Amino acid sequence: MPNRTVFFVSDGTGITAETFGNAILAQFETAARHVRLPFVDTVDRAHQAVRQINHAAEVDGRRPIVFTTLVNMEVLRVIQESCTGMLLDMFGTFVHPLETELGLKSNHRIGRFSDASKSKAYNNRIAAINFSLEHDDGQSNRDLEQSDVILVGVSRSGKTPTSLYLAMQYGLKASNYPLIPEDFERRQLPVALVPHKAKIFGLTIHPERLSEIRNERRPNSRYASLENCRHEVSEAETMMRRAGIRWLSTTTKSIEEIATTILQELHPERLAY
Repeated sequence: MPNRTVFFVSDGTGITAETFGNAILAQFETAARHVRLPFVDTVDRAHQAVRQINHAAEVDGRRPIVFTTLVNMEVLRVIQESCTGMLLDMFGTFVHPLETELGLKSNHRIGRFSDASKSKAYNNRIAAINFSLEHDDGQSNRDLEQSDVILVGVSRSGKTPTSLYLAMQYGLKASNYPLIPEDFERRQLPVALVPHKAKIFGLTIHPERLSEIRNERRPNSRYASLENCRHEVSEAETMMRRAGIRWLSTTTKSIEEIATTILQELHPERLAY
């Protein structure tokens, strides 16, 4: 799809439109230019968006693809009537049939939270992010029992990004602990983690990939050497098997895939979207 522009137009952040649109576009081999147009919440801004979309059509020589999650019908009407792009109105596609099926009118709320400061779910999510940052890389044992998930694995196996994703996306308090040579010498989990084994999930990684990642951070060090990486990964996997901890390899998996697997395995009680 050369010389094609894809727009994501929203009266909120545009994250929903972009996420949904990208999931659809992933089914095609595309090389399109992506443009997010958030906070298109007035008629004036709608006209500005139309001008940008129509200009892209002129430059590209083909009409853009436009994903929208616009709630305000007056704003949406401007886009529908004036833009030259292929318009995919995601809310219109799904909300109107649901109104008919449920026998209810949508509240046409813009964005995920109408007032973030008053949203309990939003505040819980922020608390989860703060908790995960405080308990990153084994920094703190305080309130460890409040963790919904505790990730373990060797350094640079993907624990931190996965913890933050679980906190940001699902509102889960995720702690993570690195398994270090002292743990391998003792041949057991860190003592602080033992009472919470039911919440533990292990991450491992192919030694060759781990060595590549570590060399980006500390090149030509023993820490990054393939020999050391093989030793640490082998010891970590042996420890997790011995402790009966569920685990997976992050080598070829995305953060989203890792998080989904963890949720399926651990079934945390508190799960916010």
